[in-house]
Amino acid sequence: MVVLQTKSLKKYYNQTEITVKALDGVDLSISHGEFVAIVGTSGSGKSTLLNILGGLDCPTEGRVIVDGKEIFSLKDEERTIFRRRKIGFVFQDYNLVPMLNVYENIVLPIQLDGNDIDQSFVDSILSTLGLTEKKNSMPNQLSGGQQQRVAIARALVTKPSIILADEPTGNLDSKTSQDVIGLMKTTAKQFHQTTVVITHNEEIAQAADRIIRIEDGRIVSKGGDVDA
Repeated sequence: MVVLQTKSLKKYYNQTEITVKALDGVDLSISHGEFVAIVGTSGSGKSTLLNILGGLDCPTEGRVIVDGKEIFSLKDEERTIFRRRKIGFVFQDYNLVPMLNVYENIVLPIQLDGNDIDQSFVDSILSTLGLTEKKNSMPNQLSGGQQQRVAIARALVTKPSIILADEPTGNLDSKTSQDVIGLMKTTAKQFHQTTVVITHNEEIAQAADRIIRIEDGRIVSKGGDVDA
């Protein structure tokens, strides 16, 4: 079952007399439970694609359908709520709140939505990611790998159907990078989630179920067909 789909997706930027085509007609389908890597060189459009898939940026043209919902047909506030409930984001720079401890950072999205915390679920995430002993630590007391695990936990805690990760290992050494991707694959299977990872690291990409390649704003390889 397709959970994430784009149709004729375009993102153009006008710079003086030049039009930059960051995305130039992207058609893409990702199935439920897939762990997909999107790879490309700097400036290829991969981060732009991820931001539009997650509703963080708007396309110039085209459609994005998430769990059967065309997200850009929603009003801004509706899209924000939909994104918070359906999509978990993991960023290269972690984006942890420095004055909150590990546990507080993880449960923040739940509190922003005004929902009750499922403590047993939070505990299972902490255990899976090896953070149980660190839950009262502050971000500046953690290594880069530990901070990224907190970011992954925060993305998982709302039980989203989709995880979008933008260069999640970009600031990590090789061994820690492999550990983080391994944990992301483990949690994706454990919590039945679809995961899309943006990376320029071919070794990291090889861990995915499917590799999608993008160049100059166009998909050049989808790594296999997905039934719509």
